[in-house]
Amino acid sequence: MTKKQKNMVARILITSVLTVLLYFIPLGNPFPKALFYLIPYLLIGYDVLKRAAVNISHGQVFDENFLMSVATVGAYVLAVLSTGEYTEAVAVLLFYQIGELFQGIAVGKSRKNIAELMDIRPDYANVEEDGQLVQVDPDEVEIGTRIIVQPGEKIPIDGIVLEGSSSLDTSSLTGESVPRSVVPGSKVMSGCINETGVLAIQTTHEFGESTASRILDLVENASSNKSRSEDFISKFARFYTPIVCYCALALAVLPPLFLLLTGNSANFGTWIYRALTFLVISCPCALVISIPLTFFAGLGGASHEGILIKGSNYLETLSQVKTVVMDKTGTLTKGVFSVSGIHHSSMEKDALLDLAAHAECASSHPIAKSIQTAYGKKVDRSRVTDIEEISGHGICATVDGKKVYAGNEKLMARIPVACHSCHETGTIVHIAVDEDYQGHLVISDQIKEHARQAVADLKRSGVDRIVMLTGDAHQVAEDVASSLGITEVFSELLPQDKVAKVEQLLTSGSGKLAFVGDGVNDAPVLSRADIGVAMGALGSDAAIEAADVVLMDDDPVKIGKSIRIARKCMRIVYQNIVFAIGVKVLCLLLSAFGVANMWLAIFADVGVMIIAVLNAIRALMVKNA
Repeated sequence: MTKKQKNMVARILITSVLTVLLYFIPLGNPFPKALFYLIPYLLIGYDVLKRAAVNISHGQVFDENFLMSVATVGAYVLAVLSTGEYTEAVAVLLFYQIGELFQGIAVGKSRKNIAELMDIRPDYANVEEDGQLVQVDPDEVEIGTRIIVQPGEKIPIDGIVLEGSSSLDTSSLTGESVPRSVVPGSKVMSGCINETGVLAIQTTHEFGESTASRILDLVENASSNKSRSEDFISKFARFYTPIVCYCALALAVLPPLFLLLTGNSANFGTWIYRALTFLVISCPCALVISIPLTFFAGLGGASHEGILIKGSNYLETLSQVKTVVMDKTGTLTKGVFSVSGIHHSSMEKDALLDLAAHAECASSHPIAKSIQTAYGKKVDRSRVTDIEEISGHGICATVDGKKVYAGNEKLMARIPVACHSCHETGTIVHIAVDEDYQGHLVISDQIKEHARQAVADLKRSGVDRIVMLTGDAHQVAEDVASSLGITEVFSELLPQDKVAKVEQLLTSGSGKLAFVGDGVNDAPVLSRADIGVAMGALGSDAAIEAADVVLMDDDPVKIGKSIRIARKCMRIVYQNIVFAIGVKVLCLLLSAFGVANMWLAIFADVGVMIIAVLNAIRALMVKNA
């Protein structure tokens, strides 16, 4: 609890005690009674009155401070002039402040969740200088610098392990408590905590572009992207508050005037009391406070689970997803390829691998890397010239003066060269030299452990349509889709074909469409979909920037979980809207007909706000969503 909240608790307690004492102490003379009640009234409400006065001076008249001030000052004046009931005026402000305190504590709980995430920001990096470790600001560390991370320290910048092995606590990034083992050659993310051994790391990013910094930027900027529901509430409050103020004024003046004009007696005090009760009931605190709080709690709860949603507008769209389109490589499969066979080779297999590895030496594609790994030797770049990457087809390069083609059947047809089909399942890389076919390599990928569960989970989550898009060969795509339980699959697609296919699915499906991908060539599709989901831990920077949702641990199960979190959050939003408006409309009608008194008004305002805030806090509880 903050110092300000502790002060408020003290004010609430003192006001409560003073009000109870004054209620039971007989004060016959009305004048000292009015003065004594002024003490608890000002003690609990001075800041509300001050804010109302300041806002009015700035031209911002109609807000909850204005409503509370007018209603309680009016009730106090009525007590002085006729009723003598000062308790109601004090009680309205007292319970209003209790509701505000409650809301502050709820926001604090949500902020604590975000603060735990903020704790991933590293304070320093250990850089070796003249054999000594020097602590420097991570902002000052350049790409390619060798840094040392000792046990118990946070990894300050993304990089690759040069020396040492250890276990990393990645829970602050991914929400998973299982430690991750790293060895020389492993990629590591900033924000993880080194648990056991000393690690020497070569940085691959600047501090501002590292994982921890990107996460914090996403979370800090999330609140600026408001949902349609939040915009509706803001506009609703802007028009609603002045309307109810004019209605209250009309209720105080028009009925008694009508009674007088028709020859009946009219008690202005009764109608003014009804109007003041009307004002207290009409205060839109429950909506104005609970709706943004629900989204804030939902975003904080999701981030704690390693799901970064870039704004409440994306959270709202995610809740409406009915079609999920997924890339295959890196999303449903591990993207860790290996050469599982060399077939129809007219030369020595090692010689074919040598040509393929050198032709693919400039490519960062996982398939190219798998060929270089299978080659197992250092590639001599001086042997290679005229490298040309043909999108969706393969590579063409000159190796030792010979024209080498490495790619799919479309590349062979383009040369043209007759190639052999393969009976094995996998990605087939055909090799041709100077327009003579030399054989092909079979590249296999592994399905992610939780991929089948992720597809089943999406179906249970109410997703009507699951589609897989891939640039791989038809047979490979069909085999993977069949094993995962996906019935719709589109294969052999170029990047532009994926965009076109998503465009087609957007027009043919109901509800919103989410695309899940991880690679550079997925960025255009991520941007075009209603909601783009990127695999963050291994995903490319371009994909993460283009996406609306980032899954930090690359676990496809989190796709379904993110949708369920969004739907839970939106259910709470709609519950609060219906409950708050319903209760207020009912109580406003009762007030207008003289059935409701100030105590019912207090429940309609503060009671509804507290219930709505309590309901909003449930959006934080996403562990078992």
